[in-house]
Amino acid sequence: MVYDVLVIGGGQAGLAVGYYLKKEQLQFLIIDEQERTGDSWRNRFDSLVLFTPRRYSALPGLALNGDPNGYPTKDEIADYLQDYADQFRLPISHNVKIQRLMKKESIFIVTMSNGKTYQAKQVIIATGAFHTPFTPSISHFVHPHIVQLHAVDYKNPKQIPTCEVLIVGAGNTGVQIAAELSNKCQVTLSSSKKMRFLPQQLFGKSIFWWFELIGIYKVKSDTLIGELLKKNDPIIGGNFKQLRKKVIIAKRLIDFKGNTASFINGKQANFDTIIWATGYQNDYSWVKVDEVISNQSKPIHQRGITSVKGLYFIGLSWQTKRGSALLQGVGEDAQYIVEKVKEVMRLKGQDNT
Repeated sequence: MVYDVLVIGGGQAGLAVGYYLKKEQLQFLIIDEQERTGDSWRNRFDSLVLFTPRRYSALPGLALNGDPNGYPTKDEIADYLQDYADQFRLPISHNVKIQRLMKKESIFIVTMSNGKTYQAKQVIIATGAFHTPFTPSISHFVHPHIVQLHAVDYKNPKQIPTCEVLIVGAGNTGVQIAAELSNKCQVTLSSSKKMRFLPQQLFGKSIFWWFELIGIYKVKSDTLIGELLKKNDPIIGGNFKQLRKKVIIAKRLIDFKGNTASFINGKQANFDTIIWATGYQNDYSWVKVDEVISNQSKPIHQRGITSVKGLYFIGLSWQTKRGSALLQGVGEDAQYIVEKVKEVMRLKGQDNT
């Protein structure tokens, strides 16, 4: 069968797109490499709590249960995503990994690692902004006896056998792990730039309530304010007081020899455990369609729309605005993408309505 749309990725972005595709009564399938919906959240570190309140952590059409001003756990979000898929009866094929996407004439052909192929008139890539863990090349110079793991593999302090810990990367994840481990270990947090913190609440209101009030939450990526925010995105919450008391804040890591780390200000220190909270990078090597991926392995798009008719992206960081990669923010982008899908169908005379 030739689907109207194939959605590659069954996380929050793929589900939000699925919601709007279902409303349009299109023939579509969501392809997901996880064993079950929500596993990308379930598999994150045990103590993870979102910095966005429940009222700002829901997808279109279904509220998140619980106190709307409270902060959900990662397992709560995982279960919510499963409930979401069930509630709207979204067609999902689990535990399958894509190997190749190509286009032959007007049809997209998706080949899976198990050899199975799918065909579709249009494709939405919803693998998101946080897909392939990135570890810098400096990690290769670390002595083999030092424990190294990426933040994606960190679950809880029981994993850490020794107590001289270096965490490289001071984003929200690195800061949260540093605060947790500081109750057990001597933790050094290496940051490549000055950390800027914002409280989770201000005058009794969530910081996201204030963002919404003054328009920050919907600042577009291509505006001057958007460009400034991308370069200086603050850490929300992060238990700043505990960090100041218990965690050593170091400058950017520039070298590692044996068990000795060297920082850009000339200071050195020895460690026996390193956690790389260095984020993620894109891996679109499976996309075999010209003029879609740049030489820097980044999607070439305008608001998720590529130059190849019928091929789209959703869930990218700053795809259109500050909230594009967040749970609530992805819904608006998903609605826009599905509107473009319908436009292409109308031009081809394929509209089902």
